[in-house]
Amino acid sequence: MARDTDFGYRRVAEEEKSGRVREVFDKVAERYDLMNDLMSLGLHRAWKAFAVAVARPRPGERVLDVATGSGDLASAIGKRVAPHGEVWVTDINFRMLERGRDRLLDAGQRAPAVQCDAEKLPFPACWFDCVTVGFGLRNMTRKDAALAEMARVLKPGGRLVVLEFSKVAPALAKAYDWYSFEVLPRLGARFAGDADAYRYLAESIRMHPDQPALAAMMESAGLSDVQVFNLAAGVVAVHRGVRL
Repeated sequence: MARDTDFGYRRVAEEEKSGRVREVFDKVAERYDLMNDLMSLGLHRAWKAFAVAVARPRPGERVLDVATGSGDLASAIGKRVAPHGEVWVTDINFRMLERGRDRLLDAGQRAPAVQCDAEKLPFPACWFDCVTVGFGLRNMTRKDAALAEMARVLKPGGRLVVLEFSKVAPALAKAYDWYSFEVLPRLGARFAGDADAYRYLAESIRMHPDQPALAAMMESAGLSDVQVFNLAAGVVAVHRGVRL
């Protein structure tokens, strides 16, 4: 029987969601980095740096960055695991993967790039020391399946780090809603030529599991010692778990 899932506030068939997400990122790929800076006032750089610190990549490790986008996390991790470690990058969207790969190459970093669905990672079990995903989990259709796949490819004792928008503190909720639904679409229209993509962004954040729910999902996927770090009063959260 066909099942539905969320695409922002709309319900779509599960098999349709990945295609719709792909279309969103096809439209905004060229202005993706500019919009990240505008939307977060540059704070996304500090959030990613914190996530890398929590991941604790070590020299010589093999790391997978899922939904790599423009490669910010992969680049920072690559510097930590050099010279003998390696970073692999994946994304379901070819244009975003191409952009991330090219940025890494321009920076003198080599990272094998694989276009794939995070729910079906084409890697052996117990192959990576660390897996990271930054601002990509909420776009995945079956988040539980994607988390299980990330746990599967981790070595025992390996770390999974999820950086994602989350549930903001109640005192800021009203202002955050105004910014999300009034300002973000206007920024998207002005600088990326697509208000709907950033309206979807705001909606997808509200549909994403909150901090305790995501922690429980990670535990169900086979991860232990799950820790949650709130940033910017919960606008963003970093979850870290260790494979059993």
